[in-house]
Amino acid sequence: MIRLATPRLLLRDLTLADAPGILALDSNPDVLRYVPNRLISTLAEAEAIIRYIRQQYERNGIGRWAVVRQDTQEFIGWCGLKLVNDSEVNSRINYHDIGYRLLPPHWGQGFASEAAHATLHHGLEVLQLPEINATVMQENTASRRILEKLGMQPQEEFLEPDGSLWWWYARQNPMQKTALGRSKN
Repeated sequence: MIRLATPRLLLRDLTLADAPGILALDSNPDVLRYVPNRLISTLAEAEAIIRYIRQQYERNGIGRWAVVRQDTQEFIGWCGLKLVNDSEVNSRINYHDIGYRLLPPHWGQGFASEAAHATLHHGLEVLQLPEINATVMQENTASRRILEKLGMQPQEEFLEPDGSLWWWYARQNPMQKTALGRSKN
């Protein structure tokens, strides 16, 4: 079970008790404006999403985490790493993706950046992943700013099957580069 704390947030494993929050996220067209997911409309669909994520915890040791405000204990969204090993994106599979999704009342307050920073740190420092990737629709300038604040670099543009233009981002683990460099000498 994961528990990451930041000054204002707690990131923890998603549980079925978070289903109302997932429903609020994934039934909101504004939240899903820049993602290819379809809108959901029932608690059962939200619970199915959580079960899928919990299977990722078991299978891959990681997955998206609930983001909770420390001051109110309110579920405000999710953030986390996902091993993308069950679908192909930009002709790639088996990569670690950082992602985040917050409810609109919590946009523009730095929560997504704070959660993403803690997640990236966990992936690079604790899990020692060699690289973390992200994909973002070209029009989603707010999300692109967050990724670039994290030190992620746009690598290439790519088209999704629906014709939308996306960016592929990457951040190499500097500790892995150092370790690799030393082992070659």
